[in-house]
Amino acid sequence: MAFRADDISINTLVGNGSFIQGNLKVNGFIRIDGDIDGDIETDGAVIISERARIQGNLKAKSAIIGGIVLGDVTAPEGVKLLTSSAVIGNIISRKVQMEDKVIFHGYCISLEDEKRFEEESNKFLQAKAIRDKAVLS
Repeated sequence: MAFRADDISINTLVGNGSFIQGNLKVNGFIRIDGDIDGDIETDGAVIISERARIQGNLKAKSAIIGGIVLGDVTAPEGVKLLTSSAVIGNIISRKVQMEDKVIFHGYCISLEDEKRFEEESNKFLQAKAIRDKAVLS
Protein backbone atom coordinates (compact mmCIF):
# COMPACT_ATOMS: atom_id res chain seq x y z
CA MET A 1 0.00 0.00 0.00
CA ALA A 2 1.39 3.32 -1.00
CA PHE A 3 0.59 6.44 0.93
CA ARG A 4 0.53 9.88 -0.64
CA ALA A 5 2.88 12.54 0.69
CA ASP A 6 -0.07 14.18 2.47
CA ASP A 7 -1.09 10.82 4.01
CA ILE A 8 1.62 11.21 6.62
CA SER A 9 -0.48 13.45 8.84
CA ILE A 10 -4.00 12.55 9.93
CA ASN A 11 -6.60 14.98 8.59
CA THR A 12 -9.54 13.55 10.57
CA LEU A 13 -9.62 11.66 13.86
CA VAL A 14 -12.65 9.99 15.42
CA GLY A 15 -11.50 9.44 18.98
CA ASN A 16 -12.00 6.51 21.32
CA GLY A 17 -15.45 6.69 22.96
CA SER A 18 -16.89 8.81 20.12
CA PHE A 19 -20.03 7.71 18.27
CA ILE A 20 -21.16 9.04 14.90
CA GLN A 21 -24.52 8.17 13.42
CA GLY A 22 -24.70 9.05 9.74
CA ASN A 23 -22.45 8.99 6.71
CA LEU A 24 -18.97 10.46 6.89
CA LYS A 25 -17.23 11.92 3.83
CA VAL A 26 -13.79 13.41 4.40
CA ASN A 27 -10.68 14.44 2.48
CA GLY A 28 -7.34 12.85 3.19
CA PHE A 29 -6.08 10.47 5.84
CA ILE A 30 -8.54 9.43 8.56
CA ARG A 31 -8.05 7.42 11.75
CA ILE A 32 -11.05 5.93 13.55
CA ASP A 33 -10.85 4.83 17.18
CA GLY A 34 -14.58 5.23 17.94
CA ASP A 35 -17.84 3.85 16.56
CA ILE A 36 -19.57 4.86 13.34
CA ASP A 37 -23.04 3.82 12.23
CA GLY A 38 -22.96 4.88 8.58
CA ASP A 39 -20.85 4.82 5.44
CA ILE A 40 -17.33 6.26 5.34
CA GLU A 41 -15.77 7.73 2.20
CA THR A 42 -12.37 9.36 1.78
CA ASP A 43 -9.97 10.02 -1.08
CA GLY A 44 -7.06 9.08 1.18
CA ALA A 45 -6.07 6.26 3.48
CA VAL A 46 -7.97 5.07 6.54
CA ILE A 47 -6.87 3.34 9.73
CA ILE A 48 -9.55 1.62 11.78
CA SER A 49 -8.07 0.83 15.18
CA GLU A 50 -8.73 -2.32 17.19
CA ARG A 51 -11.21 -0.39 19.39
CA ALA A 52 -13.28 0.89 16.45
CA ARG A 53 -16.58 -0.53 15.24
CA ILE A 54 -18.06 0.43 11.87
CA GLN A 55 -21.52 -0.48 10.67
CA GLY A 56 -21.53 0.69 7.08
CA ASN A 57 -19.54 0.58 3.88
CA LEU A 58 -16.00 1.90 3.66
CA LYS A 59 -14.50 3.52 0.54
CA ALA A 60 -10.92 4.72 0.68
CA LYS A 61 -7.72 4.69 -1.30
CA SER A 62 -6.22 2.16 1.13
CA ALA A 63 -7.26 0.73 4.49
CA ILE A 64 -5.65 -0.81 7.55
CA ILE A 65 -8.32 -2.48 9.70
CA GLY A 66 -7.83 -3.58 13.27
CA GLY A 67 -11.42 -3.30 14.50
CA ILE A 68 -14.83 -4.50 13.37
CA VAL A 69 -16.42 -3.56 10.03
CA LEU A 70 -19.95 -4.71 9.21
CA GLY A 71 -20.10 -3.64 5.58
CA ASP A 72 -18.21 -3.67 2.32
CA VAL A 73 -14.62 -2.39 2.06
CA THR A 74 -13.50 -0.83 -1.23
CA ALA A 75 -9.88 0.34 -1.26
CA PRO A 76 -8.20 0.00 -4.67
CA GLU A 77 -4.61 0.46 -3.47
CA GLY A 78 -4.72 -2.08 -0.65
CA VAL A 79 -6.42 -3.54 2.41
CA LYS A 80 -4.58 -4.93 5.42
CA LEU A 81 -6.52 -6.85 8.07
CA LEU A 82 -4.76 -7.01 11.41
CA THR A 83 -5.04 -9.91 13.87
CA SER A 84 -7.70 -8.12 15.94
CA SER A 85 -9.95 -7.38 12.94
CA ALA A 86 -13.31 -8.71 11.81
CA VAL A 87 -14.86 -7.84 8.46
CA ILE A 88 -18.36 -9.08 7.74
CA GLY A 89 -18.79 -7.88 4.18
CA ASN A 90 -17.04 -7.88 0.83
CA ILE A 91 -13.53 -6.63 0.10
CA ILE A 92 -12.62 -5.06 -3.24
CA SER A 93 -8.95 -4.14 -3.63
CA ARG A 94 -5.94 -4.79 -5.82
CA LYS A 95 -3.92 -5.99 -2.79
CA VAL A 96 -5.23 -7.76 0.32
CA GLN A 97 -3.14 -8.82 3.31
CA MET A 98 -4.57 -10.78 6.23
CA GLU A 99 -2.74 -11.60 9.44
CA ASP A 100 -3.44 -14.71 11.51
CA LYS A 101 -6.74 -15.05 13.40
CA VAL A 102 -8.61 -12.53 11.23
CA ILE A 103 -12.37 -12.97 10.93
CA PHE A 104 -13.57 -12.38 7.38
CA HIS A 105 -16.96 -13.38 6.01
CA GLY A 106 -17.77 -12.22 2.50
CA TYR A 107 -16.45 -12.15 -1.04
CA CYS A 108 -13.05 -10.80 -1.95
CA ILE A 109 -11.99 -9.40 -5.32
CA SER A 110 -8.25 -8.84 -5.48
CA LEU A 111 -6.61 -8.47 -8.88
CA GLU A 112 -3.35 -6.60 -9.34
CA ASP A 113 -3.92 -5.86 -13.05
CA GLU A 114 -5.76 -2.53 -13.04
CA LYS A 115 -7.90 -3.18 -16.13
CA ARG A 116 -9.07 -6.62 -14.95
CA PHE A 117 -9.62 -5.21 -11.46
CA GLU A 118 -11.92 -2.50 -12.80
CA GLU A 119 -13.84 -4.93 -15.01
CA GLU A 120 -14.35 -7.58 -12.33
CA SER A 121 -15.18 -5.13 -9.54
CA ASN A 122 -17.77 -3.42 -11.77
CA LYS A 123 -19.34 -6.79 -12.64
CA PHE A 124 -19.43 -7.75 -8.97
CA LEU A 125 -20.95 -4.44 -7.87
CA GLN A 126 -23.63 -4.62 -10.58
CA ALA A 127 -24.55 -8.19 -9.60
CA LYS A 128 -24.63 -7.17 -5.93
CA ALA A 129 -26.94 -4.24 -6.70
CA ILE A 130 -29.30 -6.56 -8.58
CA ARG A 131 -29.28 -9.09 -5.69
CA ASP A 132 -29.86 -6.35 -3.12
CA LYS A 133 -32.76 -4.92 -5.15
CA ALA A 134 -34.33 -8.37 -5.51
CA VAL A 135 -34.10 -8.92 -1.75
CA LEU A 136 -35.74 -5.57 -1.00
CA SER A 137 -38.56 -6.13 -3.50
